[in-house]
Amino acid sequence: MITELNERSRQIFRALVEAYLAEGAPVGSKSITAQLPTLLSSATIRNVMRDLEAMGLLYSPHTSAGRIPTQTGLRMFVDGLLEIGNVTETEAREIEAMANAHGSKMEDVLAEATSRLSGLARCAGLVLSPKHEPQLKHIEFVHIGPGQALTVIVGQDGQVENRLITVPLGMTAGALQQAGNYLNARLLGRTLEEARRQILHELESKRLELDELSRKVVEAGLAVWGGGHNRMAGASLIVRGHSNLLDDVNAIEDLERIRSLFEDLEGQQDLIQLLELARNADGVRIFIGSENKLFSLSGSSLVLSPYRNKNEQIVGVIGVIGPTRLNYARIIPMVDYTAKIVGQLLS
Repeated sequence: MITELNERSRQIFRALVEAYLAEGAPVGSKSITAQLPTLLSSATIRNVMRDLEAMGLLYSPHTSAGRIPTQTGLRMFVDGLLEIGNVTETEAREIEAMANAHGSKMEDVLAEATSRLSGLARCAGLVLSPKHEPQLKHIEFVHIGPGQALTVIVGQDGQVENRLITVPLGMTAGALQQAGNYLNARLLGRTLEEARRQILHELESKRLELDELSRKVVEAGLAVWGGGHNRMAGASLIVRGHSNLLDDVNAIEDLERIRSLFEDLEGQQDLIQLLELARNADGVRIFIGSENKLFSLSGSSLVLSPYRNKNEQIVGVIGVIGPTRLNYARIIPMVDYTAKIVGQLLS
């Protein structure tokens, strides 16, 4: 749609949206005049605003008021006209300071990062924290019937997990023991995911120390451990800075919108969906209004960025949620930088 606008329409549209994001109120032609690089009459600006309204980019909330951007208009502005800068030196120092705030525990790092991001952005900060994967100590396969075996996994923290797997018919106790010995030689001190990657690589590289039946047991175990389970199962949501969302509440409808959002956040609904919103992105993802499937009823926007572990795998998401009139130009680089620093700390 942006290609349908001439240069004058783009200038007027940009000026109007920037004024709205700064003030949060409908913008009239006189306000736009002062921001344009060329002198245009109020009548000319009003004509352009009417055209933009006809295109679905603006609307007037009251009969004689100025205009504000629609959700479509905001999306077009963010995608095509927004000029994104960098975090300031002060903001960078504030974000980096989280590294020494609460020691080295992952939960403390993420909570501190969320608090600092919330304070800087003046929004609610939120982070999806991955399930903790303990280091492994021992694994054993126990034959329980034709074509079935029980996998017993013991962690360094003493936790024990049992999983049922399918094994080839005629599997002997010796073959099960061989498979267990092969895995135990590679598990100690590694998480389940780290062990999976190494063993899969060895299997694919044909560096096998197993007979055919034992190899099938190992492959069956790997499939159950990785392919059939969501790695974010058991993840938790940390939210900080709820009160920032109340800063600009001026009307009953705004208060109702925030109340609805608080209920969503406190209920921690659909955590895995929150990760899916951003897990396939290379960087920051922005969801405006009803584009955001979690909080569409609250009229809010999400700015999210995935963060990665030392193996460059996406393990969580950090970002902010606030009204649709966020200062996107400032908040987008802030979220992106925070995600990169969190990834460095976790690595």
